[in-house]
Amino acid sequence: MEERQENEYLILTPEDAALVEEKLPPEEEIQDLAEFFKVFGDSTRVKILLALLCKEMCVNDIALLLGMNQSAISHQLRILKQMDLVKNRREGKTIFYAPADAHVISILSQGLDHIEE
Repeated sequence: MEERQENEYLILTPEDAALVEEKLPPEEEIQDLAEFFKVFGDSTRVKILLALLCKEMCVNDIALLLGMNQSAISHQLRILKQMDLVKNRREGKTIFYAPADAHVISILSQGLDHIEE
């Protein structure tokens, strides 16, 4: 194998560049993915999601558990619901929240595994 000089760079061939561009999702999907991951950039939302992994809870329970007021928790739950990360069910006057699906559990588990390595 030929040794490269320190100032030389590996340059993609036009074929390789075309292959990479072909594999990239459309710009709109990339923007949506970036917005999706921004939701995980807030520690309160992450705490709420991690708490909901253990047990479904109502706003009051989450607020007490995290030492926050109900309106702050409701605001964060609204964001999580808009991004389809939590689901809710009504029981009388109380609304209970839980992770929306197995994807949410997987994302959080993988994130924790990554930082704990």
